[in-house]
Amino acid sequence: MRVAVLELAATWGEPTRVLAEVDARLAAGPPTDLVLLPEASLHGYVSAELAFDLAPFAEPLTGPTAQACAALAARHGTHLVAPLVLAEDGALSNAMVTYDPAGAPPTVYRKRHPWLPETWATPGPRPPPVFAVRGHVLTIAICYDVHFLAEDAVAELTAADVLLFPSAWVERPDHRAEHLIALARQFDLHVVNANWAPGVVHMYGQGNSCVIGPDGTVLAQAPRGGRIDIALPARAPK
Repeated sequence: MRVAVLELAATWGEPTRVLAEVDARLAAGPPTDLVLLPEASLHGYVSAELAFDLAPFAEPLTGPTAQACAALAARHGTHLVAPLVLAEDGALSNAMVTYDPAGAPPTVYRKRHPWLPETWATPGPRPPPVFAVRGHVLTIAICYDVHFLAEDAVAELTAADVLLFPSAWVERPDHRAEHLIALARQFDLHVVNANWAPGVVHMYGQGNSCVIGPDGTVLAQAPRGGRIDIALPARAPK
């Protein structure tokens, strides 16, 4: 399975421009089976004035940003894993949505553990989804979730051979790689991390998107604001 990670610069309230950038970067790069974008990277995670409220950007799965993501997946013949401020049933979620190139109903993960400033977000009610792409079994978690995965996502991580991990990391010092290496080793899986980069805000922890192998080896790391392209080898079922 060919995987692309796009490390996108922090932005605020410009999803159309960011999606155009994603479209251009995918067109310029090699074909890929799956594209992972960072957490909240289409609308932004925090503004230059340090406002964390993403409620004004919320939309349903039939909304314009969601539909643009679906069209992007179809245009590039790939699975696009993209962030959405999801509005449904009176609640807002920090979500990652996987769109396939055939236009099938998307796979949705709602962040179970919003970080403290994410007061707009309702904790996701369900465990991470487990789904297949090109013979690989994938699951997903978002940023702050990492502190709870070994307790509340054991079944999903045990079943998967790839963990997708979009983030808008802010920790100082940055222990993200340590957490992800430990999970890779414990659950015998690849970890694919797409992290935000400096843009309208500069925070510690930005950059260093990476792919980690099941033995804990860092297989690839993105240049700041860059891209990773990597082929994950087929693996025997667990």
